[in-house]
Amino acid sequence: MVSAEPLTIGMAPVRAADVALAASDPSLHVKLNQDALSLIGRSRDVVEKAAVSGQRVYGLNTLLGSGRDTAVEEKSVLAYQVQVVRYHNSGIGSYLDRVAARAVILARLIGFSRGGSGVRPETAGFYAELLNRGIYPAIPGEGSVGSSDLTQLAAVAAVALGEGEAFDADGKLIPGAKALADAGLQPLVLAPGEALALVSANAYSVGVGTLALVRLQQLAELADVALSLSLETIARYDGGGNLSPFSPAIQAAKAVDGQRDSAAAVRRLLSGGWLEDVRPDVSVQDALSFRAAPQTHGAFRSLVTQLGAALEVELNGRGDNPLVDVESGLMVSGGNFQPMQLALSFEGLRLALAHVGISSERRIAKLYPPQRAIRARHLQAAATGDGLAQEELPGLLWYSAAGLLAELKFLAAPATLGAPTLSADIEDHSTLAPLALQQLEKSLDAAEKLLVIEALTASYLLLEAGAAQPLGKGTGGVVGRLADVLADRPSAPDLVDRARAELKGALGEEFPETGEGEL
Repeated sequence: MVSAEPLTIGMAPVRAADVALAASDPSLHVKLNQDALSLIGRSRDVVEKAAVSGQRVYGLNTLLGSGRDTAVEEKSVLAYQVQVVRYHNSGIGSYLDRVAARAVILARLIGFSRGGSGVRPETAGFYAELLNRGIYPAIPGEGSVGSSDLTQLAAVAAVALGEGEAFDADGKLIPGAKALADAGLQPLVLAPGEALALVSANAYSVGVGTLALVRLQQLAELADVALSLSLETIARYDGGGNLSPFSPAIQAAKAVDGQRDSAAAVRRLLSGGWLEDVRPDVSVQDALSFRAAPQTHGAFRSLVTQLGAALEVELNGRGDNPLVDVESGLMVSGGNFQPMQLALSFEGLRLALAHVGISSERRIAKLYPPQRAIRARHLQAAATGDGLAQEELPGLLWYSAAGLLAELKFLAAPATLGAPTLSADIEDHSTLAPLALQQLEKSLDAAEKLLVIEALTASYLLLEAGAAQPLGKGTGGVVGRLADVLADRPSAPDLVDRARAELKGALGEEFPETGEGEL
C-alpha cells in the first residue's frame, strides 16, 4: 500500500475511512494542527482551575465507580494517576494485532483533540508519537463491557507510563519501558485528572470498528459479485438468470439507496454479456434468493452506512466523563461514554449478515444439481476405462457453506443485553459494544468464506459450461481470476483462501473505492 499524506487532526470532521487507512498503514504519520493543540490547551486550563477550586470532580479528586464520593487527598493525587492506570490494566485474552492497536491509539488521540478530555497538549502529542514511532502496546482484547473500553485503554496508558508490555519489531513481548526507550521516548508523567482521561473512552470499539467498516463495505461488493456469478450459472443450467428484478424501473419503485446500489452493481458486472438480452425461454421469475437479493443486499448496505455514521458520531463527539466543557469552563459529569448507537449498529449488522448468508447458501444449493450431473458424467467416462477425472471443485463445499450459515445464525443473537450490574450497582447498565464488535468480526469471517464458496462454485460451473455464451465484463474477469486457482486443484482450505485473495483483487478492479482493505 502506498503511503498517503500524513493524517492531520484539527477541527475538521474526521472520517472513519481515514482512521482505518491511518491504522492500516504504519508508515502514515499523524499530527495535531495548531487549532487542535489550542483547544486541548484551553481544555486543560479548565481542569487546572477545577483542581484548585476545591470542588469535587469525579476522577480528578475523587475515587471512581462506587467510590465516586470519596475524596482523594491532594498529596496523593499524582500517585493516584498511576494507581488508576494500574488498576484498570486488567484485560485478558488474545492481544490485538498491530493494525487494531494503532486504531485504538488513534481513536483516543482524536478524542483528545475534541477538547472534552482535559489532557495536556504534551500528553496528546505523546500519543501521536506512540503511533509515529511504531510503538505497539500489548492490548488484551477482552475486559471491556462497553461503558468506556477501560481495560484496553489502560494497556496503552501503562506503556505510555513506562509500564505494561509491548511488542518489538519481531513480535516479541517486551517491557513497555524498553519499547519507549527503543523509540527514543521518556515515560509520560501524568498530571491530575489525566489517568481517567486516558482510559475513559470507547477507543477500542470505535477504532477497531472503523476497520470492520472497511471489511463490511467490501463484503457488500463481494455479495453482489457472488450473486452475479450465480445468475450467470443458473442461466446456463436451469433456464434462469432473469434480470428484470435488477432493472432501473424496479429499483426506482422503492426508495432504498442500498437496494439501488446493489442492483446497479449487478447490472454493471453483467454488462456486455448474454444475460442483458431478454431470452424468450428465460424463467419468468427466479427464486427469491436471486430475485429479492437487491432487497437483502440493499438492507445490509444501509446498515453499513448507518455504522459509518455511528462511528463518525463517536469520532467527532466528546465521550469523556467528566466532560470538560470549554465554553462554560466547567467539568460536567455525564454518560456520553455509553456508545449505545454504535453497539446497536454492531448488533444489527450481524443479523443482516445472517440474511445475506441465507440467500447465498440457498443459491449454492441450487448450483448443486449441475455438479452432480458433472460427477455422473465423469463416473460414466471412468467406466469405459478412461480413468476417473479429478474434479477441480471439492464436492462438499456446499456442506461447508451450510456450516458457515449455521454459525452466522448463531452469531446473530443479541450480545448487548448480557452485562450484569457492576461497582456496587452504580454501573447498572452497559452496552457491551466490544463484545458486539467481536461477534461482528466473527460474522464477517464466516460470511466472507460463504460468499467465496458461492463464487467458486458458480465459476467452476461456468468454466465447465464453456464459452458458448459471453459472460459479463465483470463476471468474466472474476471467472478468469478463479480459473487458475481451480486448475491447480489445491486442498479445500487453500482453495478458499486463494480464492479470497483473488476476489480481493477483483473487488479492487471493479470497486476501487473499497478494494484496498483486508478481505
